[in-house]
Amino acid sequence: MLQKQENKMGILPVPRLVLSMSIPIMISMLIQALYNIVDSMFVARVSEEALTAVSLAFPIQNLVIAVAIGTSIGINSLLSRSLGAKNIETAEKAANNGIVLGLLSWIVFAILGLTLSKNFFALFTDNPTLLKMGTQYISVCLVFSLGIFIDITCERILQATGDTIHPMIIQSIGAISNIILDPIMIFGLFGFPALGIFGAAIATVISQHISALLAIYYVRRNTEVQIQARFFKLEKKIVLAIYAVGIPTIIMQAIGTLMVTSLNKIIIGYGISAVAVFGIYFKVQSFIFMPVFGLNSGMIPVIGFNYGAKQPKRIMEALKVGISISVSIMAIGMFIFLAFPHVLLSWFNASPEMLAIGIVALPRISLCFLSAGICIVLGALFQATGDGYISMIISITRQMVFLLPSAYFLGKFFGLDAIWFSFIIAESSSFFLSLFFFKQEYTKKLKPLYVKKDPVLVETEETRS
Repeated sequence: MLQKQENKMGILPVPRLVLSMSIPIMISMLIQALYNIVDSMFVARVSEEALTAVSLAFPIQNLVIAVAIGTSIGINSLLSRSLGAKNIETAEKAANNGIVLGLLSWIVFAILGLTLSKNFFALFTDNPTLLKMGTQYISVCLVFSLGIFIDITCERILQATGDTIHPMIIQSIGAISNIILDPIMIFGLFGFPALGIFGAAIATVISQHISALLAIYYVRRNTEVQIQARFFKLEKKIVLAIYAVGIPTIIMQAIGTLMVTSLNKIIIGYGISAVAVFGIYFKVQSFIFMPVFGLNSGMIPVIGFNYGAKQPKRIMEALKVGISISVSIMAIGMFIFLAFPHVLLSWFNASPEMLAIGIVALPRISLCFLSAGICIVLGALFQATGDGYISMIISITRQMVFLLPSAYFLGKFFGLDAIWFSFIIAESSSFFLSLFFFKQEYTKKLKPLYVKKDPVLVETEETRS
């Protein structure tokens, strides 16, 4: 019983804790990003239309991930805070109710996949090849999305208990499975029929279900929380607590889906090559952003646990460590995008027209990477303390108030090359809003935790710092 109370998130030195929690997630997300790139490289070798179809499908796939991640971040936040406060029953209810919410979410998306896939692609094109490819791809991904909901939910449960090694194994095996299955299913190796983009979708969902089965296995072996049938019944208080953090995150991610869909609508006016380049950007930038999102995921349980345990100094130290790591990663990414855009594009069998567009687009967009890294880390604080709505406000403002309008008007008056500056405009707004809300969050939630402690202890801590 004593071991259960002495969770490492309350006792390990903070730099070591943040690294031990984050590095396995960052590695697994790097592998996931590598899969995203390799997947698109295989699809690009089918045809430019196939790559464009996958690019147009990306927002819908992102919406599935948005709901899965948003719900699981709510689970993660509640579970880690409950463990920090030594409330084991609430932690277990959070985990079990979260699994049920994942199942219900899958049912909704499966129905949407069966009924609305073709209508979605008809918003962008009447090209019969694009329509067929896109509808096949997204229908399979939605109808068989159960794996991704179970996988992400179970990974976040493990992370909230301080276990980041097994989520790394789960994601790695899923991504490697996908990389192996992609060429087999797409090009018809080892006696399999060549299924093209349809095969890419099948490879994706098979690998997601492999990850889900492995995730279930590790969650059932976890000693911090138990999966019990008696907690499967949804409890209003638990569901509301999960979605207090989860819904703002879902909305924030869903706004990203709307943003990409709307930008695709704007960009496709300049031809399918422009859409393909935009799709390539999202795939390649994931290799930079995914580790930072992994850092965010590792920090949420650290901050949530120490917030529940009323340890503000550890929270602030975690933020400083996180920002240092994030800015370093983003600086490397910005350099690569500025110096080698032609190399990045060549990975995707880019046509001369795609190269001409991408050599301008990638360096310009990368100028916002540094500020984006800081915003992602500060978002971990808002989510971990139960104020996920702040991240939602920042995201809506960034994408709907600044990014889309500026992209539309820059494109209308100055052409395609000017559209890419809209990312810099939008990220600047996000940066200043994040700083504003951080100051409020510190004053409202963190500063009072210092004065509630013994004054002698506070004075000693301040002297040492």
